Amino acid sequence: MTDGRPTAAGSAPLWERDTEIATVAAALDALCAGRHAAGALLVFRGKAGLGKTALLAETRRMAERRGCSVWSARGAETLRSVPFHVLRQLLQPALLSLPPGELRDHLGDWHDIAGPALGITEPRGDNADPHYVRDGLVSAVRRIARRTWPLVLLLDDAHWADPETLRWLAAFAERLDDVPVLVVVTRRPDRAGGVGARHLDAVAAAAGRPVNDLSALTPAATAGLTRATLGRHADDAFCREVWAVTDGNPYETVELLAKVHDIELEPVEAHAGELRALNRAARGGGLVDRLKGLGLEATRFAWAAAILGTGITVDMVARLATMDDDLARSCADVLCTARILTRPGPATSAEGDGDELEFVHPLIATDVYRSIPSGVCTAMHGVAAQIINELGRGAAEAARHLLKVHPDEDEELVEQLRQAAREHLAVGAPDAARRCLERALREPPLPEVHAPMCCTNWAAPPC
Repeated sequence: MTDGRPTAAGSAPLWERDTEIATVAAALDALCAGRHAAGALLVFRGKAGLGKTALLAETRRMAERRGCSVWSARGAETLRSVPFHVLRQLLQPALLSLPPGELRDHLGDWHDIAGPALGITEPRGDNADPHYVRDGLVSAVRRIARRTWPLVLLLDDAHWADPETLRWLAAFAERLDDVPVLVVVTRRPDRAGGVGARHLDAVAAAAGRPVNDLSALTPAATAGLTRATLGRHADDAFCREVWAVTDGNPYETVELLAKVHDIELEPVEAHAGELRALNRAARGGGLVDRLKGLGLEATRFAWAAAILGTGITVDMVARLATMDDDLARSCADVLCTARILTRPGPATSAEGDGDELEFVHPLIATDVYRSIPSGVCTAMHGVAAQIINELGRGAAEAARHLLKVHPDEDEELVEQLRQAAREHLAVGAPDAARRCLERALREPPLPEVHAPMCCTNWAAPPC
């Protein structure tokens, strides 16, 4: 790949990623050398659209070709308030497939403390010590890594991971010397706020090697990608304008070229002036206008998907958007054709809710969510919380939606938030519990409930 081209035409975001791929390959070779190999941590940093997710997908392919087990998770902007969300994504699928006895063997002595935090066993008490839970999770994952060698853990968009996962990751990264596991993390250069920033810095420091900063495509690579997509007849002036309009951002380049292809625009200098308008239509207000152009039902479907953020299935979106299954599936098809949503694979949820969906890119998810009118957004969060409660998934899962609902002296909402706080405390997430109680106090609760919340629950804010 000396010319900077990827091995396959469909791997456009991997153009000019030879150095990064070589770094991953070397780390995988070291991991597979033997069970007693030291662990390693790679951190790739880049702005949105520079191909971080594509690099992790290539890492997965390379690892699986070597016979590695690969577990992955991804942070999400709207889910940072959900404790252990990313860590549960990372470990739950593999651990839940184990028989109970084998699960206990995997977690060892930390089964009773790590299991509840991972959402795979019930808590044994009401108030777990967060430091003890973190240490238990570190020890449990170290044990799992030794039993599952060679194991590769992929964490995408770590800047949006929940604080509880970041605390675990920072502590785990410091203890990789004698654990045969490769951890690959991607993040944006902009810092997460507060606790997240400190722990992302700690993760980078624990890597023991420089953070790998991803760069934009060069004009030469952009020209090569343009001609690979549109044909060798794309002229130099057109290719230069593609690079100038997208600033070499691989995601924007791929989306722009797809639009050029869709409208059958001839890639010559005479049409280069049309590229800026096409590029604006792919993001921000342009994306919102394009979404509205798909119709009211498709827009409502996209809004509901953005509200859910995770666990997006046709059935769940249909419930939230109050539409029948046939209409929901039609909307899903329309949005997938428009490259707003995509189907990640044939798997369906455990409840048989239908095809899984995800946004093509986090930038699209953010733009769609921010386009929802404020009142509609608040109402949809309230409905989402109600659906989760009806499905029996617990107050803690519904809490992230309840936090978005406007105060309205709702006694039932106060009790739901108090229950969510208790569930968070039981798994060692006091910060999440505090957020629930702070929000409950804004409702406000009845006087006889307000006093106990302020004065007897240590996780509540001061009165």
